[in-house]
This record gives sequence, C-alpha cells and structure tokens, in this order.
Amino acid sequence: MNAPRRVAPEAPSRRGWCPSLARPMPTGDGLLARVHPPLGRLTPAQARAVASGARGFGNGHVDVTARANLQIRGVTEATRCGLAEALAAVGLGDVRHDGGPQRLTLTTPLAGLEPAGPVDVPALARRIEALGLAIPGLPPKALVAVEAATQGITLGTAEADLHGVVTRDGLALHLAGDAAWWRLPDDDAETVVAAALHLLAASGQRRMRDVPDVARAEIPARFALSRIPAPAAASVLSPGVLALPTPIGPERGFPLPEGERQGEVCGLSGAIAHRTPPLSFQEREAPRSSPPRADGPVALLVDAPFGRCTADALDSLAETADAVGAADLRLSPTRGFLLVCPDAAAAEIARETLAAAGFLTRADDPRGAVAACPGAPACASGSTPTLLDAARLAEVFRPFAAQGLRAHVSGCLKGCAHPGAADLTLVGREGQYDVVLSGRPDALPAMRLPFEAALERVRKADSAHSLAQIFPEHPPGPRPS
Repeated sequence: MNAPRRVAPEAPSRRGWCPSLARPMPTGDGLLARVHPPLGRLTPAQARAVASGARGFGNGHVDVTARANLQIRGVTEATRCGLAEALAAVGLGDVRHDGGPQRLTLTTPLAGLEPAGPVDVPALARRIEALGLAIPGLPPKALVAVEAATQGITLGTAEADLHGVVTRDGLALHLAGDAAWWRLPDDDAETVVAAALHLLAASGQRRMRDVPDVARAEIPARFALSRIPAPAAASVLSPGVLALPTPIGPERGFPLPEGERQGEVCGLSGAIAHRTPPLSFQEREAPRSSPPRADGPVALLVDAPFGRCTADALDSLAETADAVGAADLRLSPTRGFLLVCPDAAAAEIARETLAAAGFLTRADDPRGAVAACPGAPACASGSTPTLLDAARLAEVFRPFAAQGLRAHVSGCLKGCAHPGAADLTLVGREGQYDVVLSGRPDALPAMRLPFEAALERVRKADSAHSLAQIFPEHPPGPRPS
C-alpha cells in the first residue's frame, strides 16, 4: 500500500524541461546549465574545460547528478552563450535541439572494464544513443539504463524507462510500469529497443511508466518475447580503491589512449566485482571483491559530497588523472568519478590527493549516508541551507549510518537529490524541517522542527533505538494547500 503523499506546489524554478547548455534553467543562484558527457566519460582536458567554464561563466560550483551528468551553476544571460561555445569546442556541446534527451543512456562507471561477455555494453549504449537521436518527440527525461550484471543489477532504481541487462544468457529488458522482464533476441535487440522508444515518443507521456498498460504490452507481443525471472539485485559501489575483476589491457577494458573515442573500452559483461547504483546518495557497503592487487590496474572511486564540487576540485581531479595515466574520468551515478590507476600504490596516492580536495574517498565517510539538494539560496524552491545542514547532520548521524541507515535533507517536497524513501528525511518548509520517517520527501511528516532541534535529537539519541523513538509522531504543522 502506498503511503499518503503531499502535493508539491508549483515553484518558479519548476520549468518542465531538462536543462542543457542551450537551454539553461533559472534557479536561485542564476542559470543552471547541464553538461551531458557522452557515455558519462570525460578526458582530463574536458574536465579542465568544465572547471574553466564554471569559473569563468558561472559561480564556480559544479553539481554531479545521479544520471552521471554535470551542472554548472550561477550562469547568467550574459555568459550562457560563451559557456556553450567553450564546451562545444571540446566535444561537450548539446547533441539535439528538439527538446529531447541530450543523453539517453546510463551505464555504470565500470562498463567495459568487466571480463569480456556476449554484448559490448559501451558499444550498445552508443547504438542506442544513435537510435534515440533519430526519434523525434522523445521526452526530455527519457532514459535507457544498460549494464552488464551476471551477478545482479545495480541500475534498478534509476527510474529508467527501459532497462537492459546483459547476463550470461544474453540481453534482458524491462519496461517501466510493468514488473515483467523479457529475453531479447540476440540478433534483433536494437529493433525492440527502437520500437519501445517510438512507442514512448508517440504516447505523449513523459515516462514509460505513464504509458497505458495495453499500449506497453504491444512491445513484447509484437516481437513474441519470452518472459524471464527478474535479475537479482547486487551490492553497491562505495568510494575507495577497488580491485578490478581481471588484469586488463586495451582488449580487456584498459582505457584507450586519450583521443581514441574518449577512453571507451572493449571489455564487457561477465562477473562483476563492483557495481554502481543510480542512487542519489551512497549506500556504504563493503566492496564484495578481493583486495586491490599491488601489481595490476585498480579503480579508484571518489564521490562529491552531496553531489557538489568546485571548479578547483574538478581541476585537481583532472591533474590526478593525468598523474596516474588515466585516459578518462568516468562519472558515477553515486555522484562521483571513477578513474583507473596503474596499481594500488598509485591509487592510494591519488586518494590522498583527492581527499584533500574535498572528495569522499572512503566507504565509512558519514557524508555518504546523507543526500542533500542545493537548497537555499541556490534553489528558489528551498527555504533552508540544506548543504550546510546536511554536513552537520552527517556527523551526528554517524552511528546510524554505521548500521546502514540513510538520511536525506531536502529543500522541498520534490526531493530532487533523492526522490525515494530514506530512514530519516528532513524536508525544508518555511525555514524549518518537516520530519519524515522511512518515507519519501512528499510523505506526510511526523512533525515539524527547527533544524537545531532536529539535530539535537539525533545527537542525543541512542543508535540502538529506532528513529521513531527519537521523533515520536504527533500532528505536524499546517499542511501545504
């Protein structure tokens, strides 16, 4: 049964489109311009260009999104064209101008680093991108998640319209709005994907889940797809130095030299030791693979605290990538970056450098257990300084985070940083916070408190007790109209 929810009021910043470089979105701190790196990959030179653009045309702040894109904040009408031109010059410009998705696919940052399998995930994602560009009318938020997941899936909560999963048996497909999974024919998978995208475009709906069930059912019926069991979910990727599944080289996943398709790789599916979720904050479970090898390449994942970094931090990331010889920076749905280092020693040096630059580099960092949106004054919908409050909450929430609990500090009911449920959600309203327990930001709150009062309750709490005992339910303040 779904919990009762509140209706978010329309806000000045709620524009109904996904921002791009050509169409930045008004926010509380100016215009927000979104950068969509192809396949979520940046060369160090491109990362420097983004940092320079944020510094010269914006306010120096860069967001990392849960769809592995970047957002430059504080752009103005006077600087927006210069920013678009500067990034287009390095291969990061908009790819379509019809209001459709600038980037259609989402993959994990380890895509192509896995042992070779039946389908080349990066190559498949490129082909799906090409299919999407040829389909007019695709809604701007359309998303196709593609991952190799022999041991389980990790992009299942990305709210993708289509979710393609490579298993040992071939390619499986899920259409949002239906619980069923379908086996795709090996020689005609792209035809099925194209048909589903055409259906979405023709429906006039914003997401596949909103397409009528009868219309959505036409896809498996038309192609006589076989229903299969849903793939199992997997543990998630955490910041730190991660062992790669096998020794890798140019044919087995090592990034190609810079300039050769931006470091895209040839290795594909098979057993995956670490995976990246589409969560807007990070579940911090210990990696499930063996310790990093001292004599071979390893991966280093670092996350931006609450999805926010600075131009200087992005420059530091690019310098670090150059220092370890990483051909590209792979954006992660954990709101961070993954780079491949030549060995564990180099990765440890890189981790120290990036920790000093402000990135989350260890799984036990309590900031990783707390999601937060920009809040006030950056967002016109917010009335509370969510980033500052989230940083303070993270420290006192540490005992709960160690038990696997997660928190969310949201500036409003929309919950942009994490639309799903969290163990504790503080929802900004009129300068205070509505307290939601085990629910989404739009769920009915247990109470409304000033931030200092909520923080003090968590600080004094015994983590052996439930959060419900810390915040006993009683009627909250006035409901939104």
